[in-house]
Amino acid sequence: MSRKKFSADFQIPRPVDELFPLFSAEGEKLWVPGWDYKNIMGSTDLHEDYIFLTQNHDHASADAIWLVKRYQPETHLVQFYKVEPNEKVGIITVQCEAVDAEETRVEVSYEYVGLSQTGDDFIDGFSESEYREYIAEWERLLLEYFATVT
Repeated sequence: MSRKKFSADFQIPRPVDELFPLFSAEGEKLWVPGWDYKNIMGSTDLHEDYIFLTQNHDHASADAIWLVKRYQPETHLVQFYKVEPNEKVGIITVQCEAVDAEETRVEVSYEYVGLSQTGDDFIDGFSESEYREYIAEWERLLLEYFATVT
């Protein structure tokens, strides 16, 4: 089975405590066009072992099951397992760090593990440059979002 890890970072001119909550199932609804999820936990409060579902989003060719692996709001870290049955598992890590009181550095890592030939084909064909373009889109969308709420 194929396995590949990518990492990229960017900075957003916002305080870390304002930015970090946007990297949650509910928070992404504010800045990611078309993002929605099925809440199966009955709460929007993120915590470890929180589970939600998405349909064909974020490099998915199938519906996905998301599980919060690590949630450390005190250190601005969240990590998800994104399981696309019979295809691949993504391990997504977002770490926010205050550069200063008004600037935050965001590091985003995706690790993909293939579960089938379809998943392996995606992983083998997904490049570092495509990943960097994908994360640059996060930065652009976040900047656009903050431009509308200021």
